Amino acid sequence: MNTKLQNLPVEERIRVVEDIWDSIVADQKAVPLTTDQKAELDRRLDAYEIDKNIGRLATDAVANIRRKL
Repeated sequence: MNTKLQNLPVEERIRVVEDIWDSIVADQKAVPLTTDQKAELDRRLDAYEIDKNIGRLATDAVANIRRKL
């Protein structure tokens, strides 16, 4: 790992990673979906069309995971 990055506090390194990720997301055409990813998205959309199950909030899922730890 870059020594300068290693010297940053963890919180700052997390912010750097978030900034990098945000810059990637902003240019979504730079990372096209694979055929398998497209097929999975189609499968999930088809499943939603059949049962209309919107799932659950991410906060609820995370809370459930934390309770199990």
